Amino acid sequence: MSTINSISGTNPLQPIAPTPVQTTTSSDSTQTPRAADRLELSGVSQIFQTLQANNIRGDKVASVRSQIDAGTYEDDDKLNTAVDKLLNDLTK
Repeated sequence: MSTINSISGTNPLQPIAPTPVQTTTSSDSTQTPRAADRLELSGVSQIFQTLQANNIRGDKVASVRSQIDAGTYEDDDKLNTAVDKLLNDLTK
């Protein structure tokens, strides 16, 4: 058999370090926080923010539910008011 001579001298292999090199990061509070990603949806975001803020008037919801259950929620005055508001919005 023939012998193969090394290309880079007598010891071509580098020794393996017994422990890997580790870098440490300081958890100092002076670091500037990274900016977070932000997604904004028109219309839906406003509803979602309201739901997250929990700005729901529980007393009003309970009152309307009880009126619906009793069958007294819809009356002519409310219907006329709703139709007037709808017509006003359409004529703007």
